[in-house]
Amino acid sequence: MQRGERSRERILRTAQTQFAARGYEATTIRSVAAEAHIDPSMVMRYFRNKEGLFEAATAVELRIPDLSAVPRDELGRAVASHFVDTWEAETSAPLRVLLSSALSGSAAAERVTEVFRTQLEPIVAASGAVDQREATERAGLIASQVLGFALCRYVLLLPPIVALEPAAAVAWLGPTIQRYLVEPAP
Repeated sequence: MQRGERSRERILRTAQTQFAARGYEATTIRSVAAEAHIDPSMVMRYFRNKEGLFEAATAVELRIPDLSAVPRDELGRAVASHFVDTWEAETSAPLRVLLSSALSGSAAAERVTEVFRTQLEPIVAASGAVDQREATERAGLIASQVLGFALCRYVLLLPPIVALEPAAAVAWLGPTIQRYLVEPAP
């Protein structure tokens, strides 16, 4: 890895840590630069501004798999398993930063909304939702489950949720997500 790339990565890791700990509003270009031991102009060179730095620090690709081959009665479990695996992965830092930051700032909350709207809604629509309004509603309900789980497990560190084995988490989340995906609306 070249020196410039190492500097960029150090800035990005520092920004992720600060956004997660302090939120969007309290994290500044200067504080990231100081902690990364780099001149603030270098942060600006790589990321243009605070918004660009935040976007890079929270670049999230949910990589929701193609569910077309999954039997309809196993869709909830497949989605739950994907999200638990994603949150548990070493590469989940941007997702965790985004969630932590969303609690304290509207820019982060908007980013969470955008990620789930653009990446989750199409999967829900493909699972058989009747129309766009229904797909949006169901995607929101699924997001409430996976984000609520993640908030309790990785941000609030709620002991019984932290203690759950990943397979148990999937077993609890799967039926609820299944209902949101395919069951008739109440």
